[in-house]
Amino acid sequence: MSSRTFAGLRLRAIGPALTSGRIAALAVHPSDKNTIYVAAASGGVWRTTNAGVTWAPIFDNEGSYSIGAITIDPRNPSIIWVGSGENNSQRSVGYGDGVYRSEDGGRSWRNMGLKNSEHIGKILVDPRNSDVVYVAAQGPLWGPGGDRGLYKTTDGGKTWKAVLTISEHTGVTDIAMDPQNPDVLFAAAWQRRRHVWTLINGGPESAIHKTTDGGANWMKLRGGLPTEEMGRIGLAISPADPRVVYAQIEAAGRRGGLYRSADRGATWERRNEFDTTAMYYGKIFVDPKNAGRVYVMNVQIMTSDEGGRNPRPLGSRSKHVDNHAMWIDPDDTDHLLVGCDGGLYESYDRGANWRFFANLPIPQFYAVSVDTAAPFYNVYGGTQDNFSLGGPSRTRNASGITNQDWFVTQGGDGFKSQIDPEDPNTVYAQSQYGGLVRFDRRTGERVGIQPQEGKGEASLRWNWDAPLIISPHAHTRIYFAANKLFRSDDRGDTWKAISGEMSREIDRDKLPVMGKVWGPDAVAKHASTSFYGNSTAMTESPKKEGLLYVGTDDGLIHVTENGGQSWRKIEKFAGVPDNTFVSRLVASQHAVNTVYAAFDNHKNSDFAPYLLKSTDAGKSWTAIKGNLPANGPVYAIAEDHVNPNLLFAGTEFGLFFTIDGGQKWIRLRGNFPTIAVKDLAIQKQANDLAIATFGRGFYILDDYTPLRALKPETFQQDSVIFPVRDALMYIAATPLGGRGKGFQGESFYTAENPPFGATITFYLKDALRTKRQKRQEAEREATRKGEPIKYPSKDELRAEEEEEAPAIVLTITDGNGRVVRRLGGPTAAGLHRVNWDLREPAPTLPAERRPEGAEEEPFFEPPGGPLVMPGTYKVSLAKRVDGVLTALPGEQSFNVVVEGQTAMKAEDRAALHEFQQKVAKLQRAVTGALEVANSTKTRLGLIKRAIQEAPAAELKLRDEANRMDARLNEILRMLRGDIALRQRNENVPPSINERVSGIVGGQRMSTARPTDTHRKQYAIAAEEFAQELAKLRALVETDLAKLEKALEAAGAPHTPGRIPNWKDQ
Repeated sequence: MSSRTFAGLRLRAIGPALTSGRIAALAVHPSDKNTIYVAAASGGVWRTTNAGVTWAPIFDNEGSYSIGAITIDPRNPSIIWVGSGENNSQRSVGYGDGVYRSEDGGRSWRNMGLKNSEHIGKILVDPRNSDVVYVAAQGPLWGPGGDRGLYKTTDGGKTWKAVLTISEHTGVTDIAMDPQNPDVLFAAAWQRRRHVWTLINGGPESAIHKTTDGGANWMKLRGGLPTEEMGRIGLAISPADPRVVYAQIEAAGRRGGLYRSADRGATWERRNEFDTTAMYYGKIFVDPKNAGRVYVMNVQIMTSDEGGRNPRPLGSRSKHVDNHAMWIDPDDTDHLLVGCDGGLYESYDRGANWRFFANLPIPQFYAVSVDTAAPFYNVYGGTQDNFSLGGPSRTRNASGITNQDWFVTQGGDGFKSQIDPEDPNTVYAQSQYGGLVRFDRRTGERVGIQPQEGKGEASLRWNWDAPLIISPHAHTRIYFAANKLFRSDDRGDTWKAISGEMSREIDRDKLPVMGKVWGPDAVAKHASTSFYGNSTAMTESPKKEGLLYVGTDDGLIHVTENGGQSWRKIEKFAGVPDNTFVSRLVASQHAVNTVYAAFDNHKNSDFAPYLLKSTDAGKSWTAIKGNLPANGPVYAIAEDHVNPNLLFAGTEFGLFFTIDGGQKWIRLRGNFPTIAVKDLAIQKQANDLAIATFGRGFYILDDYTPLRALKPETFQQDSVIFPVRDALMYIAATPLGGRGKGFQGESFYTAENPPFGATITFYLKDALRTKRQKRQEAEREATRKGEPIKYPSKDELRAEEEEEAPAIVLTITDGNGRVVRRLGGPTAAGLHRVNWDLREPAPTLPAERRPEGAEEEPFFEPPGGPLVMPGTYKVSLAKRVDGVLTALPGEQSFNVVVEGQTAMKAEDRAALHEFQQKVAKLQRAVTGALEVANSTKTRLGLIKRAIQEAPAAELKLRDEANRMDARLNEILRMLRGDIALRQRNENVPPSINERVSGIVGGQRMSTARPTDTHRKQYAIAAEEFAQELAKLRALVETDLAKLEKALEAAGAPHTPGRIPNWKDQ
């Protein structure tokens, strides 16, 4: 049992792309501007080859999802370099595992080393030699050491040499290469450190260094630069005048700003005092044609046309703020691409107007919650800098889930939402530091309900992502925690503190960072950091009212068993370092004193998973991390509401589950990318798992009940069919005029609904293999053992060639045991899912496959039979090997249920079903008759030619063929219409096929009872068809057969449809 076993469990991405996500870097193909690479800060790498009409993720299976840099080799644009690990000092930064290289434009990747760099700021390739590459490795953010400094390779990444190192605390964040002399480089060294309680974003080791010999020797630049301690430094050289070098510098003593050198770095001048929030911004870009025009990335893009003097904000109308990356078109410098917290934007008029790429689903979700809305629940969550949002888990629309289906519940950075379980229109939504509102879905109104300090009370300390829950015992009761726990029994109108101070009250200013205690003037000290000592996790037992657990950022868990009247503090946890951030608490739904706790110590450079369980309300704890990867902290845990041993864990690098309470964990890969899973929520009615990823939006694992049914002995069986959840029956709406994107263009974003109908999950222990596959496997095994290969006999080779491919057959039967449908399934080993569309067999066979390159017609509907009646059905499994069908053990019953909005009287539905079956039978016969008539038309044409070529044939046979052809034309006119007149735009009577197709098409999008018109059309078509079918049968079975017999007797050339006579003379 491994990840491969469960590859068939597909997770469904639901977006949204209404808000996108943080972009760290951009790269545009030097000779094809339609090819763009986007490095998402925590969403992998995306590529477009059509200027953003469509995008594809191209880094999903690599070891990291966080990206700091991307570079295209200027000599060979098929070579792409990626530096993993976003290079900002922001609180939500992910970490990487080194440098990657692709030699085929991103189709495949290879990790080239520097795996301990964790954060990479920039990669530059020598334009003279593709094997010479420089990497600015900033190194670990949360601890010392690692691969830090400027690294150089001269063999395309096979080996690396550190050509500039500073210390265990300082790396290189940016580099700039002289476009006239690539041996001249400027490197920005950056000393920084972040922990849970602080940020120190600079120090005495931050500086600008220069080399003129490709890194062999360096000099530290000083002339005119700040003498105060510096923080982050962004560098850029003017392509138009390489003598001009810019540096955006963060510095203590308010000495930061934009500095400019006009003599290749020998001397510097401070051109403005604009200081970015450098832990998050600071990159600079220079116009390729104008050495005086410079752009500085910040909340607003600051620009100057005077070499940095008189900076002003670039236009940002209808554009998101918080900018990180820019590309300036070298041929048209008014054409800009900008990557920001909100995604990717494009301007053709230098910022006056912007186009948003609303098809990049890379939002960074901190949290996920689900409501109880029916028939389809909604998913809610909060994003990094892109609001708190809500949207449907699925829709009734054939187009799927669109951006327009989502709605904002709270502005700012978004976090945990909670939804009233008895009134899904009441939503509690958060922004940063406890900005809580009560949102009304019906009106769109929101009212602020954050608890406030009373007169004379000390300021509250809220976490960036404050814990919020609704009591499982009273739907109007909510709990919200700062450094105290608050309770409201009236949906947040009034609050009462039910605890004292929750934290250890550690003075963060006395804690050493990088080996010392820093004074108040340290660069950006504590910037963008939650006030230390606050609550970070909370849960209430569903089994016992008032049994509450609260965790803190300094490693405490508090327990009350009486609703806050008294508290018990837990300070130490075996195997967990002291003061470790409590990332999640989940009280069991099965045992009153069972609780799960996850701890996250990555901000101390400790990436181990810490996952504990207590069965005595926190008095003792047991580790249940099992075999979880050693380099991925646990952020979230969810317990199944039926099986207490089925748990899910969200970690830094993926989603895991266990069926034995945490002894063994299995990663769910399927189509799920390498990504951080920040939160999990189970929708109990649907048995779905909703997943908040930090960089790829929401995912849903639809109907995970097969995992609930797993037992160790499951995988010893040859096959298993798992329980099937109720299948909802309804008619999908087409608000866009068709399925998919309609006519909105390929850039129109849609996310998948789950397949309509019943989803059947089954397991095969062994793959069904052909004789050829078995032989080839035996040959490989013999080769491995050094044994001779047995050559197959002629009979064996013949059997291989003539063998019918093995197949899996799923059979659906109704309550009377009648076979309703047979479906094919995958034959590989492992877990698989097959969908039944709740329809009986189509009256005609679908095309086997569409010709390569052919597009589906916009209004094409594949053949489909009538929807079945609601009721109970069974599914069974069989295998066909060597043409023999063998039943496999087990079957499952399931219900087909009418979705409420399409409900109709049972007698009307029965009448509809009976009528549709009649119509389907007629359609099958009409379609078949048409195919026979058309093929007969072809046969008659060939017969006429054969008569002409047969000297012994009597010419009167041709007259007979002509008479038959005329009769056939009359039949075809009735079946398919008068084509001769119609193609001349004459008004002709409807054909039999048109009447039948009209009934089918008229009812396909409805569950209403048959109209009187439909019944009359059926009666006409049935009457006319009976007559034409009799004529066709007489023509084909009697007259045509007689004609072909005479043709054969005359020795005419062979024509299709007749078996030749032959006797040896």
